[in-house]
Amino acid sequence: MALGRGPRPVPDVAAVIRQDHRVTTGPATTTTAPPGGRGRRLPDRAERAELRTLLLPLVTLAGLAAGVVAAVAGADAAADILWAATAAVVLVPLVVSVGSSLRHGDVGVDVIALIAIAAALALGEYLPAAVVALMLSGGNALEQAANRRSRRELTALLARAPRTARVRRGDHLVEVPVAEVRRGDDLVVRPGEVLPVDGVVSAGEALVDEAALTGESIPVRLEAGGGLRSGTTNAGGPIEMRAERPAAESAYAAIVRLVAEAASQRAPFVRMADRYAVGFLVFTLLLAGGAWLASGDPVRALAVLVVATPCPLILAAPIAFVAGVSRAARRGIIVKGSGVIEGLGRAGTVLLDKTGTLTIGHPDIARITPEPGWSEDEVLRVAASLECLSAHVLADAVAVEARARGLAPAPAGEVRETAGRGIEGMVEGRRVLVGSGGWLGERGVEGAGPNGGAADGRAVIRVGVDGALAGTISMADHVRPDAGGMVPRLRAAGVSRIAMITGDEESVAREVAARVGVDEVHAGQSPQDKLGLVRDVAARGDGGVIMVGDGVNDAPALALADVGIAMGSAGATASSQAADAVIAVDRIDRVAEAVEIGRRSLRIARQSVLVGIGLSSLAMVAAALGYLPPLAGALLQEVIDVAVILNALRALRG
Repeated sequence: MALGRGPRPVPDVAAVIRQDHRVTTGPATTTTAPPGGRGRRLPDRAERAELRTLLLPLVTLAGLAAGVVAAVAGADAAADILWAATAAVVLVPLVVSVGSSLRHGDVGVDVIALIAIAAALALGEYLPAAVVALMLSGGNALEQAANRRSRRELTALLARAPRTARVRRGDHLVEVPVAEVRRGDDLVVRPGEVLPVDGVVSAGEALVDEAALTGESIPVRLEAGGGLRSGTTNAGGPIEMRAERPAAESAYAAIVRLVAEAASQRAPFVRMADRYAVGFLVFTLLLAGGAWLASGDPVRALAVLVVATPCPLILAAPIAFVAGVSRAARRGIIVKGSGVIEGLGRAGTVLLDKTGTLTIGHPDIARITPEPGWSEDEVLRVAASLECLSAHVLADAVAVEARARGLAPAPAGEVRETAGRGIEGMVEGRRVLVGSGGWLGERGVEGAGPNGGAADGRAVIRVGVDGALAGTISMADHVRPDAGGMVPRLRAAGVSRIAMITGDEESVAREVAARVGVDEVHAGQSPQDKLGLVRDVAARGDGGVIMVGDGVNDAPALALADVGIAMGSAGATASSQAADAVIAVDRIDRVAEAVEIGRRSLRIARQSVLVGIGLSSLAMVAAALGYLPPLAGALLQEVIDVAVILNALRALRG
């Protein structure tokens, strides 16, 4: 049971990434600065409430023990006064809490505790009243400790958020608030410091510890040009780096946002348990009233009340799901909240994007096939003039190859991009289109195909100029080495349908699907098509739908799916903003691990609730029949509560 139950504070993400004199992980705190001394942080309201929750069992235990000493000494009247006062210490805030809940139309099972303590005091059963008070306050403290333990990894992510960065300004290093770092700034990160923004190694090499984000304990060595992620730690000498995006758009900021939302989310199963708890309240009152009427003894009704424990409902399920959130965080899977863990546990279908998800996402140009009258360099230069303005991974490969060949892109105007299909614009007075053959064909480019020419399983980009095909660029991407083991694990976890959806051509998609083991392929899918597919799959009712992607074109489908998982290792994109979970480590097999964690957490939550309520119900019947007096019932209640909570904490382990 819980006193004063309410929403937990949500971390202020803006405060986490801006310059401040503390790391903010909750509502604003107050700082005092005594003369000649350093500022001393005062606890906020939530922290004071947590402190009271942890201290209350000590107070009630002291009062209970003092009463026992008085009773042993023969001072029965003093013992009764001490026990009654101990019960009142818990009863008063409980009355306030229940009254507040009732005013908001929330009838919870805390009413049982209130009636049990009040009835015990009214019937002169002062010792049972004090024991119930101790059990109630101890349950709250145990819940507090369990939640703190299970959220430890998420709290650690917030606490280590960098606040300042050292930026080169001419020949000087200037320490600035991390929120003021801009793209292109040159930074220096000292040994042991957390990288403040995403960027690349600009000189020398870097040794980076990514364990906080990925769970991988071995540091990664990166050469000049290697990608760096905010939130990782410099495990070597000073790192010279160049920022690629502001702190607010970094990979770490995206994770912080998910953690912030996780603090206020409740799983659907937990909300369902709340509804069951109301029914349990009615059952308890009817059974207690029936025992009183049948026996004529109000103490028997009191015994039913003190042994009635809704804690398996209101403690076990939340703790199991929060434990799942913590377990996932240790494995580099940052989820938005306990509702996502339950969604992972219920999922029956997994839809996988191809490029950047099942494949590495860093394709290389394998071949350029120019049409008559065009050379390879001319086709590449024209394509790069538009592709340098696109965020698509294939576009980036074209731009990189053009730079490697020393080809300068021409200025482009009137640029319009159709996400996942192609980009068009005016280049040196000519209308240029770069994209899939089908997309170019729809726009009247002759010879674009629909999608021929990719029989070797490579992705192809068509380049059209002024209504005619200028050439074809074949791209070679590589399947992730851990992708092959993911599909069997998903099936073993109970996922019945695994499909790949991609905007690429049919032959390319089937080539990748065959390597990975996916037996259902949907190729040539636009973002709108992906949305429709997610909607159709969800309508079948075969369990929840998980969508896994990494690009801007995946964001709508990620948002619509029951659980959207973004491959966020490359940084914060629209996909990670729309997703319910971000995989911080560059491994696709963590999708299967996320489902396994969800399944285990949901199974443990159900088990804890059913076993706990079953044991409580048997004890209530025994109390109603007169076999369990109030004092023994209160002690048995706590044994059941502790057992249920310890069982729920098993979700922390693999």
